Amino acid sequence: MGQSKFTAVQGGSIITPKGFSAGGLHCGLKKSGRHDLGAIFCEVPAVAAAVYTTNLIQAAPLKVTRESLQDGRLQAVVVNSGNANACTGKQGEEDAYTMRAEAARHLGVAEQDVAVASTGVIGELLKMDRVTEGIAGLPDRLSGEASGAEDFSQAILTTDLVKKEACVSVVVNGKDVTIAGAAKGSGMIHPNMATMLAFMTTDAAIEAGALQQLLRQATDVTFNMITVDGDTSTNDMLIAMASGLAGNEALHPAHPDWEAFAAGFTYICQVLAQAIARDGEGATKLVEVQVNGAVSDASARAIAKTVIGSSLVKSAVFGADANWGRVIAAVGRAGEPVNPETVDIQIGHISVLEGSRPVAFDEEEALQYLKGDTVRIAVDLHQGEGRATAWGCDLTYDYVRINAAYRT
Repeated sequence: MGQSKFTAVQGGSIITPKGFSAGGLHCGLKKSGRHDLGAIFCEVPAVAAAVYTTNLIQAAPLKVTRESLQDGRLQAVVVNSGNANACTGKQGEEDAYTMRAEAARHLGVAEQDVAVASTGVIGELLKMDRVTEGIAGLPDRLSGEASGAEDFSQAILTTDLVKKEACVSVVVNGKDVTIAGAAKGSGMIHPNMATMLAFMTTDAAIEAGALQQLLRQATDVTFNMITVDGDTSTNDMLIAMASGLAGNEALHPAHPDWEAFAAGFTYICQVLAQAIARDGEGATKLVEVQVNGAVSDASARAIAKTVIGSSLVKSAVFGADANWGRVIAAVGRAGEPVNPETVDIQIGHISVLEGSRPVAFDEEEALQYLKGDTVRIAVDLHQGEGRATAWGCDLTYDYVRINAAYRT
């Protein structure tokens, strides 16, 4: 993913690509008074694609959004935070359809061109009087300026401490194409495609099938490679919209600039995924686990996710304890081929295990490294060419405190 293929856009956001506006407001779902309802709007019907949670218990908005996306097009997304509208039965489903209908009516677009997303507490009905009143006020809050993107980013947060956004530009057919994204997620994060919502916009012209294919491929190596707590949400959703207003020839895998566009697109996903991992509930550190030398990339992904998801590894990182035994134990229980005699482990630049044998290292140097805000663990299995990287965070006292009182 060489960054020479694309350029980061400083201060860019989901409204930077041509044709998009966004906004948010407080409608009354959150007691705090923070924004809890937002929308992204495209001035033309956009080519669109999505991936969803693999949790078999799925929230009502996912059914509505799948239905809207059957033709591969969207013009708007309406999102609420503070309530997941999950496990809410027939009424919850009706409420999600009402959100779609009201958004379509007030934005002047077709119902089937509106996606719906929700995040928050599971098992409580939406206060629909507040939601419908809020939706009526959204058109006046939509803006193609930075303030619109800021209001939207704030409207989708729950326990997040910071907003997550990224933007790049890439040259396609000699024209500047922009790709951007915004996401929320802090706890209940273990996507198989957590609670995680992400939204991407681009002004590229792209074939619908190609966008869906790229979204799946990028998700597999980014969002599906993060974990905070091992829990997969009922509401995970990642939606991408392409306005086509950059004026390039439609992108597809055989297009000469496909590789550059795909690199920029995947980079946006990676930045957002890392930001979610870094902002894990109560987290103090971003943890990166890189696995090399596996029998396949898929095997490397499974091992990296097992290590990054280990509560014992996460606790050791929080305590700045260079306990490599927890790492190799996680490697061995991942259910993947591992030669128990050929494992190397590094913590940062410090080698702690070579050929599955301990290496003498400076404990004080390791302690100081582990006290930093980013911790990298490298595992080399010496079995093949497979490689993968996963991201997560440490496990702290605050994670328990936040989740012990989430509903109250």
